[in-house]
Amino acid sequence: MSSPVNFLDFSVRHSGLDSLAVRRSFLCHHSFSQKVSYRVRAAAVTASPTFLDNAEERKLLAEKYGFMQIGKPLPNNITMKDIMDTLPKKLFEIDDMKPWRSVLISVTSYALGIFMIAKAPWYLLPLAWAWTGTAITGVGFFTCLACFDYYVLSEDTAWNPVMRDEFESSPLMRKAIIYGYGPLKTWMSITHWLIWHFNLKKFRPAEIGRVKISLACVFAFMAIGWPLIIYKTGITGWIKFWLMPWLGYHFWMSTFTMVHHTAPHIPFKTSDEWHAAQAQLNGTVHCNYPRWIEILCHDINVHIPHHISSRIPSYNLREAHKVLQDNWGEYLNEANWNWRLMKTILTVCHVYDHERYYVPFDEIAPDESYPIQFLKETMPDYA
Repeated sequence: MSSPVNFLDFSVRHSGLDSLAVRRSFLCHHSFSQKVSYRVRAAAVTASPTFLDNAEERKLLAEKYGFMQIGKPLPNNITMKDIMDTLPKKLFEIDDMKPWRSVLISVTSYALGIFMIAKAPWYLLPLAWAWTGTAITGVGFFTCLACFDYYVLSEDTAWNPVMRDEFESSPLMRKAIIYGYGPLKTWMSITHWLIWHFNLKKFRPAEIGRVKISLACVFAFMAIGWPLIIYKTGITGWIKFWLMPWLGYHFWMSTFTMVHHTAPHIPFKTSDEWHAAQAQLNGTVHCNYPRWIEILCHDINVHIPHHISSRIPSYNLREAHKVLQDNWGEYLNEANWNWRLMKTILTVCHVYDHERYYVPFDEIAPDESYPIQFLKETMPDYA
């Protein structure tokens, strides 16, 4: 979601089926989403309950949830302009050379993939195809160009909590939700992808033509590419060379966005209660990962600066975060990735509650929430 790496747009680029028009329309659908009436507003605002006002309570909560720090509530009189004014203008400048270095790396990787296709035995063709596709999107060709995109997260279309009436609508829906927001939550971006990117009603009239072209490319690949992979490698080849990498990507995508936007102390607010500065500074999470992961993701884990301004290029995110720490550090949510953090997200952050923010499934429906109990019993709890 950062510039140049807009990570939610990054998901469309890596979904394995989508073409360029869908990638471009993905950004547009977020603009469209601002016109849709939602019951809750995203980039959740950290409210000011007593337990967050108290430094000792925040410290205890941080240890309980797997955070390094839970930020104290941002005062209501602080605006986005106040925060932006503390960021040096140089952080918003595009270094002409750095994006094109990424382009060079990507083009080189793509050429290597083409060479593999030309020279590889027939049984390696699916792997060669995967190499070229990953080279273009994964190393930075499109992502470096995304530094010119605007993306402002205003409606959380992927990580809204479950509404109680939806949860209680039917036994079948309840089971699906418990699994989807429990053990399968790290693949929930697939559901988002299916709901948002194949429904023409989600797009503006001016976008429909491009979206139809994208969908035609998607279905053409399914009709031609899948049978060719299966013909050359069998069903097991299709599973190994297409399905498993696709599921692996969505695990990556879902986990990153979930960690950035989901925590028991971060509530969702109705539109009339939403406060931009609180939402963007208090309502998102900076999470440190092993360095090799951060390199692969263009520092998207340095996530708070992106919410302050999507115009900050990825290679300036760390410096921007340091400035935010120096000026607004007491208000930031920060964590190192750990099992306790993941366990908290998967076993606590479920049904929306105005006062408590989240109510876990096993509190509302204990007899049906064995997947959540399983996670509580089996997931590691060390931070």
